[in-house]
Formats: sequence, C-alpha cells, structure tokens
Amino acid sequence: MESSFLSLVLLPLALSIIMMGLGLSLTIDDFKRVVVYPKAVFIGLICQMLVLPTICFYIAKSFGLAPELAVGLMLLSAAPGGPTANLYSHIAKGDVALNVSLTAINSIVSLFTIPLIVNFAIANFLQTDQVVPMQFKKVIEVCIMVILPVSIGMLLRSKASKLAAQLEKPVKIASAIFLVLIIILTVLKERKHIGQDFQQVGMAALVLNVLSMGIGYFIPRLFNLGKKQAIAIGMEIGIHNGTLAIYIALSVIGNSIMSIPPVIYSLIMFFTAAIFGFLVNIGSRKETAR
Repeated sequence: MESSFLSLVLLPLALSIIMMGLGLSLTIDDFKRVVVYPKAVFIGLICQMLVLPTICFYIAKSFGLAPELAVGLMLLSAAPGGPTANLYSHIAKGDVALNVSLTAINSIVSLFTIPLIVNFAIANFLQTDQVVPMQFKKVIEVCIMVILPVSIGMLLRSKASKLAAQLEKPVKIASAIFLVLIIILTVLKERKHIGQDFQQVGMAALVLNVLSMGIGYFIPRLFNLGKKQAIAIGMEIGIHNGTLAIYIALSVIGNSIMSIPPVIYSLIMFFTAAIFGFLVNIGSRKETAR
C-alpha cells in the first residue's frame, strides 16, 4: 500500500506540481536565450549531459557500489537541475536568468538523454535481464509528466500573469513539502537497508555533488565566463531534480533500490549548495569590505 501510494499517487502529483512551478517562472525568451547567449548555455549543457555522467560512472566504479545503487546514482546524474537550483543561485548572486534557461532546456533534452544514460548504466552494472528496461511507453509517460505541467505553468504566466505571480510562492512551498514527504516515505520503505545503503552510497553521492558544483563553476571560468554565470552553472550542475529521478526509479524502472541514491543526494545537496554559495562569495565580500 505504501509503495503503491508513493509511486502511483504522491510521486506523479509531486512531479506535476514541481514542473508546473518551473513553468510559472518560464517564458519563451528563456528558450530563445540559447541563441542570444550560446556560449554559457552550451558549456552548461556539455557539463550536465556529458561531463557529469562520465564522472559519475567512474565514481560508482571507484567506490565499488552495488550494481543497483550504481545505476541509481547514474540516473541521478542524468536528471536535470530543478527549481531549487534557481533559488540557490539567486541567494548566491548567480545569473538566475541563465539558470532558468538551463533548467528549461535540460528538462526537455533530458527526456531523451536519461534513457540512454540509464540503459548504458544497466548494461555496465547489471545483467540486462535483471531489471525492467525503460520502455518507450514509459518514456512517453515521463515526457507527459514533465512537458504538460511546464506548459500549463507557462500558459498561466503568459495569459494570467497576476494569478501566476500569486501561485508561484505557494507552489514552491508545496514542492518542498512534497520532496520531503517523498524522501521520508522512500526511507521508510527501505528502512531495513537505509543505514547500510547510506554507508555504501553516501560518500559517493557527496563526492559526486561536490565535484558537480566544482566542475560547474571552474569549467565556465576557464572559458572566461563571468562569475555570476559560473555560479549559476555550478548550482545547475550540482542541484538535481531528485523527484524526477525517484519517479523514474520507482515508476518507470520499477526498482526501489535505485531510488536510494537520489534520496541521499537530495538530502546532501541542500547543505553543500549553501556552503558552495558561501565559499564562492567570500572573495566578493572581501573586495567590498576594502
């Protein structure tokens, strides 16, 4: 009952609310920005789509993760950034407009890259007959779960801007509450193994998280992007849509163990993102003080 309520009711509802909240913050211009500012968006997408899954693969190998946990961590690395990344970027004085654009584009592109990355992980960490592969029908369901609420949110912002502005804060609060509920229920579902799973995957998730934000920040700086843009990309790469990853693990693949890495990562990232935001702004504060 607990499992069916989580996978059939709570997760789809939570994902719909989170993605509608994202849509409330988006306009068509956010998608056009990839043409206007191609360099920052391109670097962010390369880090997210190629660099991060590659690093995650070697982290999973290095830590000797159990096969299903390794696939779950790869799934998490393939998930796009979420609305939380936009919030943390704002607090850390990043380029929030860039965050919004990356989140929007990543959310669409990831619908096609997640199956590729997950199936690659399954082939490398598991025998193909040990799990249910991501079927085309399920991929379409995920597309609908993401694109439809985002479109509704964007339509509301376009046609009823006052209502959209009034809904934005309550939807963000609801998203946070649902994420907490999902984490609690998932932990309860795996309570007999969660301590052991945390010992097995916790350090790997932490290393992935720290490297994600570091890569997202320093690679753009190497390519002469501004600090605000680097902070935005660092947050986007380091903060993932854990709800989407958990939904895919439970409802698409049908494997609860694979949902553990996204749960643990989601718990870790709230603290590390705050530390990251503080550290990247230390220099700015010192310069202001002078």
